[in-house]
Amino acid sequence: MIRLTPEFGVEIPPRTPYMDLRTRAEAACNTVNLLKEHGLQMTPCDEDTFVAETILTSFAADPDATSKEMTKERFADLTPSTVLRVHNILDEYGHMAVQNAMRVRYMVQNKLIIESENQDPRIRMKALEMLGKMDDVNMFTEKKEVHSIPHSPEEIESRLKEKLIQLQKGADGVYKPQE
Repeated sequence: MIRLTPEFGVEIPPRTPYMDLRTRAEAACNTVNLLKEHGLQMTPCDEDTFVAETILTSFAADPDATSKEMTKERFADLTPSTVLRVHNILDEYGHMAVQNAMRVRYMVQNKLIIESENQDPRIRMKALEMLGKMDDVNMFTEKKEVHSIPHSPEEIESRLKEKLIQLQKGADGVYKPQE
């Protein structure tokens, strides 16, 4: 059994609470692939799959907690086969999540297009409004522009003094300095 200790090239600062499991798995997978190029022989077994699936089930339930638990020491105790399995499943999971999000987006967009031809004008207008607000259309997005005119520190100080004088004037309009 080969004990794998991933080398990231840069020491993790102590203030970093954890490294995301995806990042750690990718780095470890790169190490395993390099070792394979130099003669590492691997024979995956059922235990490797079980360990990988256990880690990933935990990751699916709570990504942050699992990433915190999977320290570099714990990851170093995994077999190369387990490391590859974890990385491959995470990679597949990432692609599936993106694909599912795209499918949902297209489904919602298609449903809105269908609703945009509804007989009820309220439903029709709401569907058109929501279609217009989609990122790729961006028709009804409210944009606020803020323009600022740069002022010199002397000009700002002068304006502040004028304001203070106005505030210190009494009801009769006569300046009354503070005592």
